[in-house]
Amino acid sequence: MNESAFEEHEDRWILGLRGLAVTKISVDFQLTLLLGSEAWVILECPFRLGQGSAGSDNLQEILDPGQQDVAATLALFGAKVLSAVAFKAGSLRLVFDSELHLNCRADPSFEAWQVVGPGGWRFVSMPGGNLAVWSAGTESTRGAGG
Repeated sequence: MNESAFEEHEDRWILGLRGLAVTKISVDFQLTLLLGSEAWVILECPFRLGQGSAGSDNLQEILDPGQQDVAATLALFGAKVLSAVAFKAGSLRLVFDSELHLNCRADPSFEAWQVVGPGGWRFVSMPGGNLAVWSAGTESTRGAGG
């Protein structure tokens, strides 16, 4: 994965995580998914895990990493990412080949999630919405809100 692995659109970023498998799941006061050996998805606020189409509300479970209420995410182990989208309003959507999808909205008070990739890339959902984006070799963030 490199800089060209991320594609910016008007209201979202397409993250270059397609094909990476969930190889590790760890829990403390956040949930961390290791994708392959060099990308991380870190969820710090409640999120939804559902089955079926990504736009469907049925069969969605709200999970809270702050309460270590994330056992359902064990079903993601070994699943490959089909789609990873960071919306500029601060939401994250991941779709997996296991027909599971994960959605995390921005939080009004906390950084809800972050995605870290090789080479220094980092996307962070900032409190209240919007994204901060770091790229390799930059010390400052670039707000990417809409």
